[in-house]
Formats: sequence, structure tokens, C-alpha cells
Amino acid sequence: MIDRAGLAEFLRNRREALQPEDVGLPRGPRRRTSGLRREEVASLCNMSADYYARLERERGPQPSHQMLASIAQGLHLSLDERDHLFRLAGHNPPARGTSGDHISPGLLRILDRLTDTPAEIVTELGETLRQTPMGIALTGDTTRYTGPARSIGYRWFTDPAARRLYAPGEHAFLTRMYASGLREIVTLRGPGSRAAHLADLLLAGSEEFRRVWQDHEIGIRPKDVKHFVHPEVGALELTCQRLIDPDQAHWLLVYTAVPGSESHEKLQVLSVIGTQTLNRT
Repeated sequence: MIDRAGLAEFLRNRREALQPEDVGLPRGPRRRTSGLRREEVASLCNMSADYYARLERERGPQPSHQMLASIAQGLHLSLDERDHLFRLAGHNPPARGTSGDHISPGLLRILDRLTDTPAEIVTELGETLRQTPMGIALTGDTTRYTGPARSIGYRWFTDPAARRLYAPGEHAFLTRMYASGLREIVTLRGPGSRAAHLADLLLAGSEEFRRVWQDHEIGIRPKDVKHFVHPEVGALELTCQRLIDPDQAHWLLVYTAVPGSESHEKLQVLSVIGTQTLNRT
């Protein structure tokens, strides 16, 4: 059963504890609110301000699992706080583990500060959970995919468009790397895992995947330097730095260019272009 009073008090407490800079928002000269405004939280949670306000006022319908997950992420809750939120709303919390999509507050705080840098948070299966605006400008909105296509490794073997962003000279290596990485995760997570399901789908649907899968390669790691072919600015040579959250098996990937290089200049151009012309499918 939903605890409306407890839910409302918890939401208010967590909202008032967050500052704009904690979530990548400008403070502004006339701010009088002690924490975030309700409309700011609603925007972070991808819901209407009216819906969120009703929750804080002990009104409205019982939030769904999807709504609660959005609130937990928007308020930068820890896993313990997320579980508490679900229980207050009358739901069992999602299972914990490496297959979860809940991003830790620490990774989110870092990502929120990378407003001028391409960056993304991905799962161990290569599913993009969150991107910076520059990350979207670089690769397109890769959070929009659903089902197996959420995984870049799956798209690599099933969608020719997935390869257009990468230099042709890198394709053979990336093919081996994605197969090797998936095999490693299947072994780690077991036959009933999501990784095993992806492997089964690819074995049934991709002759290329079947061929490289038979090589049983393990331990092919991503290169530190990535070679992109962007549709607007052309060739980009970017260094990828990685930070891992071992509890959730999430990676924060940050892409930078050598200062003064041609790629660095192109990133500056990309920051101006933004996502306006990147309506890739």
C-alpha cells in the first residue's frame, strides 16, 4: 500500500537537499529556493510539473515502476534510497545487480559537469543510459533504442547504420572486439542472462557474428584512441577515458581530443552545430 505522507515527505526532503549545480543546472542570480524547484525536478524526471507536485502534496495516482525509476534517477538517489522510494510508493524495488539501469549518484554528478565534452554512461552490454549534449552531437541519441537494439554490439551485427560513425579501417577490429566482449560477459553471467539471450539472437540472425563467434576470442579490449567519421565535421581522432562503477557494471566514457589538434578544432565546431542536423535513424 502506498504511504502518501511518507512518499511526499521523502520527495520534498531529497529535492530540497539537491542544489542546481549538483544536477548540471545553472543557479541563477535570483534563486531563493533552498534546493531544486519542483519544475526542475519534474524536468529531470521527464514528467509534468503538475504530476510531480501532486506527489509532494499527497495526491494523484500511485506512481508506476517506470515513473519511480525516473524519479529515482532524476533525484540522484542511491540504490538504498531508490529501494526506499519504491516501498513508500507501494511497490517492490527492482532487483539489484549488474543488469540494472539505475545510475549511481557519483557517476551522474560527474556526467552532469561534462557539459562541453562528449560523454556517456553505458552498461556492460553497451547500452547507453545517459549522454551529455556533446555526446548526442557526436554519436546521435543512442538512448532511444529499445529491446536488443539498445546494445551497440547487437546493432553492430544487425544494423549497417551502426558502422557509419566509425572509420572503415576500424571495422574488422570492432567486429572481433564486440564478439569477444559478449562471449566474456556470457561466461561471467551464465546461460540465463541477458548477454546469453543477445548471443542467441545474433547466432540466429547474423552470419558474420557466427563466424567470429566460432573463433572463441577473449580479452580483446577497446582501444584508447577512437576514429570516428562524423557526418558533419568528418574524421575525428578522440581519446576515450573510462571510469567504472563496479557495483552496477556501468562505464562512464569520456571522449577528448588533443588540444590544438584538428580533431580538437572539429569538436569546437561540433559544439556549435549541436544536435540540430543529427537526425540519424
